[in-house]
Amino acid sequence: MADKKILLVEDDPNFGTVLKDYLSLNDYDVTLAKDGIEGLIEFKNNDYDVAILDVMMPRKDGFSLAKDIREKDKEIPIIFLTAKTLKEDILKGYQVGADDYLNKPFDSEVLLHKINAMIQRKAKDTDENDDIIEFQIGKFHLNTNLRQLTYTDENGKEVTIKLSPKENKLLRLLVLHKNDLMPRELALTKIWRDDNYFTSRSMDVYIAKLRKYLKPDPNVEIINIHGEGFRLVEKK
Repeated sequence: MADKKILLVEDDPNFGTVLKDYLSLNDYDVTLAKDGIEGLIEFKNNDYDVAILDVMMPRKDGFSLAKDIREKDKEIPIIFLTAKTLKEDILKGYQVGADDYLNKPFDSEVLLHKINAMIQRKAKDTDENDDIIEFQIGKFHLNTNLRQLTYTDENGKEVTIKLSPKENKLLRLLVLHKNDLMPRELALTKIWRDDNYFTSRSMDVYIAKLRKYLKPDPNVEIINIHGEGFRLVEKK
């Protein structure tokens, strides 16, 4: 864990130093930048595993910095720290690519838990799955490069379904979590880069479309886990 690097961008020197020391005690290599401009320079010059950004900062705020970071790295987990609790600000944070949000004051242990979970999830996604483009789901074959879902119907004819980009990404994420929970928030932040009521309803529409595509195989089912997410079940 000691080699995991965190970029902490916080303009309050006291709070920033205390948080840096706390994370360092928990075996993270932390770089503290005092504003968005300094944070962007640090990000360009080094590789980081997580970015923790204060929202309200001089010279360049956290939203602008996150946008710049996302242009260069679409995968690094970003956590916003903010004293503001307005819904508009939270939604704006997700829209520019945030993975999570913490309102000040917050419990440092909660932040630590979020960081650990994000790094583990990213490692799982990267190590196991980045290069995999073909999947078998029951009688279906998914090629994520071609965005094609194929199967042989009861008459022996091969049927090919061309998936939209979002259908393709969502089905891939479900397959990667096959027989396990795919959290709703994970899909919304990874695919839609936004977690709000409207994108959540949009995802439900895509889930319904995928269920329709998978209907020819009664042994494959997408189950709704109320309030948590979805599970792609492949019966033996």
